[in-house]
This record gives sequence, structure tokens and C-alpha cells, in this order.
Amino acid sequence: MMQQTIPVVDLQLFLHGNHNQQQEFISTLGNALEAIGFFAVVNHGVDRALIQQAYQQAEAFFQLSDETKLRYEDPTLNGQRGFTRFGKEHAKDHPAPDLKEFWHVGRESHLANLDPVELAEFRSVMDELYKQLDHCATNLLEACALYLGESRSLLSEMTIASDSILRIIHYPPVPETADPASLRSAPHEDINLITLLCEATDSGLELLQRDGTWLAIPNIPGQIIVDSGDMLEQLTNGLLKSTTHRVVNHGDRDRRFSMPFFVHPVAKTDLTPLPPCIAKTGGVIRFPEITAGEYLQQRLAEIGLK
Repeated sequence: MMQQTIPVVDLQLFLHGNHNQQQEFISTLGNALEAIGFFAVVNHGVDRALIQQAYQQAEAFFQLSDETKLRYEDPTLNGQRGFTRFGKEHAKDHPAPDLKEFWHVGRESHLANLDPVELAEFRSVMDELYKQLDHCATNLLEACALYLGESRSLLSEMTIASDSILRIIHYPPVPETADPASLRSAPHEDINLITLLCEATDSGLELLQRDGTWLAIPNIPGQIIVDSGDMLEQLTNGLLKSTTHRVVNHGDRDRRFSMPFFVHPVAKTDLTPLPPCIAKTGGVIRFPEITAGEYLQQRLAEIGLK
């Protein structure tokens, strides 16, 4: 059996284990985010059959003609809902485009989701996956807050009714005409608090270690990969790391699908570092005052989605 290269936690031990098991879960999760910014979670409560259904729906959508897919790309939405064409997004400070196309699902109270009429089950499957990932994220953020010595609900309350985003990504076979500098996803850090990555259909994900080498993170059935984003790093004054990661062109002639769930705080959230985290990181505030909404708009412009 393939071994995972990052720490693995069992969510059911946090939810239903004894005190020692809960404390071990919290410390393993927190230590992982502090040391490398990544961990994997099993028994996460997200239906694996639903994940496979979502990938089937994704494959059916991305097999549609470009003309059909482009009907679902609305430039007024800045890529926050519906379809984004191949090569549109690039990593911050990396001008070569990423070799991917994707679809975004968000919370309806913020923006209406688009509905591909060609696929009768697409909307209901993605909506249910969004709901289950959102619930899982709430539990993980509660453990993270406890690790920081804060109230259990501090981080999860920031995300209530927020516009977290489910991104359904298609990495087609790498075209021979692709820019040599282009990767399926160039080295980057996530913008948000945490990201939950459903098991992808092929390998290729790598994280940048502190020694400058890249560590491959294998796809293992039943695991969701979790990483911390820039907003959590800012909020914790750098205590919890937002780690650079990429998707390399593994199996260039094969297509790859993945589904990250980007967990965002509500726009008005103050990302000024938390006082206890400032104390744990040398007593000096390392990040400026900014709201989550301001930060997001800044970063969307930097990656070409605004």
C-alpha cells in the first residue's frame, strides 16, 4: 500500500474519541500546519461515492465543445462562478499561464451558480459536495482554533455564510504548443484560510519543503489533503505556514481532474494577527491590517481573474 508523505489524522477521533485522542488530533493537525502547512485527513465524512460522481460529472462537462463551455464564462463574475477557459489563470509573479480550465461553485447567497443545462445532475451533485466539504472544513477549523489556544468557534465562525469556493479543475493532456515555462499549476500559495483537496484522479501535487526540495504528495483513496492558505498565515502572524505547492506535468498525455475547496472567511473579517500568535512568534506584528475582502480582491487581480 502506498504510504502518505505528510501527517495523517482521523477526523472521527476528534469528533467522537476520548480526551487523549482529541488532544492528539489537535496537536498533530496544528504541528503539521506549523511545520509544513499540509496534512491528510481520513474518515472525513465526505461521501467517497459522491466524490466519484462529481468527477464523472466534471469529465462529462469538460468533454463538451469549447463553444458550449464558453457559454458559461461570464466576464462580469471575475471567474468566481461557472467556467474559466484554459490558460486564463496564472500563479502570482508567474506570467506563463497554468495548463488548466475549471468551474467554480460558490454559496448562492453571494452569487448565483451557473447551471450547465447539458448535464441534468451536475448542479445537484456539486451542491451536495460543497455542503459536505463545508461541514468537514468547520470541524477542521475548530481543531485548528483549539491548537492556537483560542475558543473552539473562533475560526469556523469567520466562515459562516462566507463565499467559500469549490473549484472543479480539468488538466487536459499537455499540448505540444504549451509554453515551456507552463505547468499544470505553477508554484503558488492558496489565498484563503484552508483548502480541502478531494483525492485527485492522478498524481502531480508537490509541496516545497523548507530545504528547497519538492515533496510529492500521493493520491491515496479515502484521504482529503488539507493545506493552510495565506489568510491563516496572516491571522496567525506566520505561526501556521502557507506552503508553496504546484502540480507538475506528470503523465503529459493523460488528463487529470481535481477538486479543491477553498475555505474563505466573510469579507469583513479582520485579518490583523491574533495577539497570542504575535506573542508566540517573537512579539512583532509581521503583517499589515487588512480585511479578508480587501485581501481577496488584491490577490484575484494578481492571478489574472480580475
